[in-house]
Amino acid sequence: MLSFENVGLRYGSGSEILSDLAFSITPRSFQFLTGPSGAGKTTLLKLVLMSLKPTRGRISLFGKDTQTLDKDSVTDIRRRIGVVFQDFRLLEHLNLYENVALPLRVIGREETSYRAEVLELLRWVGLDERIASRPSVLSGGEKQRAAIARALIVRPELLLADEPTGNLDPTLARRLLRLFVELHKSGTSVVIATHDLALMEQYESARRLVLADGRLHVFE
Repeated sequence: MLSFENVGLRYGSGSEILSDLAFSITPRSFQFLTGPSGAGKTTLLKLVLMSLKPTRGRISLFGKDTQTLDKDSVTDIRRRIGVVFQDFRLLEHLNLYENVALPLRVIGREETSYRAEVLELLRWVGLDERIASRPSVLSGGEKQRAAIARALIVRPELLLADEPTGNLDPTLARRLLRLFVELHKSGTSVVIATHDLALMEQYESARRLVLADGRLHVFE
């Protein structure tokens, strides 16, 4: 599904901020990506999402070399990936229901085919009473949950989550972890970038990818 082969990244003529990354993520797998603040977790996820290109090495995603893809192919592959960003990226002119349903509208599904799915997912993340609210009136935790629901609604083959529980209390964080685990059991590969040790301890069978000093260490 995803492989990094001796990938390095530098900005300009400076030294590499990520060096010799070599690992793979298989279908139906679950891993935490961790490391100290500033280690490059978000940068690594951007490489996977193809919003950054490596300065050396090769990244293969769904069997394709990401550096040789044309614009349409990049769009097609991104539709197979669910992403939870740290900055939420909710659209202010849409209400909560519309934000979560947006990925399904983009791929051409009729509302009658997905309305029940969206409402059920919003209920599960505790936002069923906020479906008509705009992002501007939501709390940070509510925006985080909305972003998670939007990423999950397409039932992605690969889920990338960047600090998805950072604005949540421990009880809701555990609940959302269970949702990620269930998604994984249904066939999605999951990568959660986090420095929350308590969260990782709740799913000890997950693989850990640890970034430190620009290099990645894998613990099965």
